[in-house]
Amino acid sequence: MNDTLVTLVGNAATGVEFRETASGGMARFRFAVTPRRWDRGKQLWTDGHTSFFTVWAWRALALNLSGSVSVGEPLVVHGRLKVREEEREGRRKTFVDIEAVAVGHDLTRGTAAFRRVAKGENASTIPVGSPDGAGGPGGDDPWD
Repeated sequence: MNDTLVTLVGNAATGVEFRETASGGMARFRFAVTPRRWDRGKQLWTDGHTSFFTVWAWRALALNLSGSVSVGEPLVVHGRLKVREEEREGRRKTFVDIEAVAVGHDLTRGTAAFRRVAKGENASTIPVGSPDGAGGPGGDDPWD
């Protein structure tokens, strides 16, 4: 199969919408990517045109996204590029989607604390900082 895999760096433009389906969880959110370039003449960073993508995720990734991502957070999204056309209100529109394989916070812009989720457990039910066996107080992390 010839998929086009892309990695995008940007910000969550909307909250994550999560739905349970017959085949498992499904989530989507809008993702904004704005290139920045150094303008030597002005000696400052300038923003380029912002592109928006709809990011889709299924099953465990969908569930974990719903408990981990909020509007405005910097993210790295890796997945399959999908371009589709639809007719709406008599006009052809083009949509660019990303079928996510992996999503994470952009650690060049902040810090994060990973919490492992047990199979079948919702990421949003684990309190931040809880001893869930993934390190931290009471965890099995040899660095503690």
